[in-house]
Amino acid sequence: MASLGNCETSGCSNSAKLQCPTCIKLGIPGSFFCSQDCFKSNWKTHKIIHSLAKGENIDGKKEDSYNPWPNYSFTGKLKPFPQTPKRTVPPHIQRPDYADHPQGFPLSEQAVKGSGLIKILDDEEIEGMRVAGKLGREVIDEAARVCDVGVTTDEIDRIVHEACIERECYPSPLNYYEFPASCCTSVNEVICHGIPDTRPLVDGDLCNVDITVYHRGFHGDLNETFFVGNVSEKHKNLVKVTHECLMKAIEIVKPGEKYREIGNIIQKHAQSHGYSVVRSYCGHGIHRLFHTAPNVPHYAKNRAVGVIKPGHCFTIEPMISEGTWRDEMWPDKWTAVTADGQWSAQFEHTLLVNETGCDILTRRLVKNGQPHFMDKM
Repeated sequence: MASLGNCETSGCSNSAKLQCPTCIKLGIPGSFFCSQDCFKSNWKTHKIIHSLAKGENIDGKKEDSYNPWPNYSFTGKLKPFPQTPKRTVPPHIQRPDYADHPQGFPLSEQAVKGSGLIKILDDEEIEGMRVAGKLGREVIDEAARVCDVGVTTDEIDRIVHEACIERECYPSPLNYYEFPASCCTSVNEVICHGIPDTRPLVDGDLCNVDITVYHRGFHGDLNETFFVGNVSEKHKNLVKVTHECLMKAIEIVKPGEKYREIGNIIQKHAQSHGYSVVRSYCGHGIHRLFHTAPNVPHYAKNRAVGVIKPGHCFTIEPMISEGTWRDEMWPDKWTAVTADGQWSAQFEHTLLVNETGCDILTRRLVKNGQPHFMDKM
């Protein structure tokens, strides 16, 4: 047997006969010793090498060492964690056209982009939207059950994905313009489109879960912001006001109202509480297409085109921030964060306009023990 060189224990000149098994697993070169006794006597100092290789400090606690964008300056405290591989959907489940497109392009959406025509749904389409909205609500309730301290957003994504499959739904975000997950999870200063990852939620976090399901040709879209553990009164109030902004906007939805008026209602209420309204993202038409006309801005004095009519189907989804309304995007080209690092909250419903007002297709069903932010106020 060839010699491994000399023992690495200080003061020992014997020939080495063994190598540290942990170092072999971690790919650390060297770490040769003459005997088990020498290895054990050197263990206290030697194990520090293992911690450093695993990105831990000397106490064995994991450091925040994962950073895929070393030259990017984060606006707040939240950082990305590693992601798990994209989940798959069984072939028997009906899929939107972008599901298998190599760049995730929704070709049917792109074909009508810019037309501004707001579709009036017929009876069959209305029924399809009612079913999709109900199923979307069921899926987000499954996410609400597990959104808690120590749970990763990737685990929430797994629960959402499986809940979709159980209901014969395709999770609409998956591969939409190459989005890599089945839902969006936006934590603290993330405004929207956060990608689920392996960061465990911590006590005091806010976590928005944005769900869209595609069922038999129709999309149902909603989101809610959940409390994680013991949330500060300051952030509870942000969430409460954000929900009020959505509900006040829904109250004015009726035939004959202008779409641009929705933003006036939302901004007035948000500003009265000292908050700002994010401008880069808006509500949208939804039915057989995930995103289409009309655009529904949430800020005041916008230039939204169109008058609300029976049969229109669209979302309202205000994003309300503690500080500035301005946003930035992480280098993943999806995660939108507040420009000042302060926190943001969001709620969303899919609405169907009727003759006198609107139906909330994604409304919360009978409580049935489901957790909800209002239960914790």
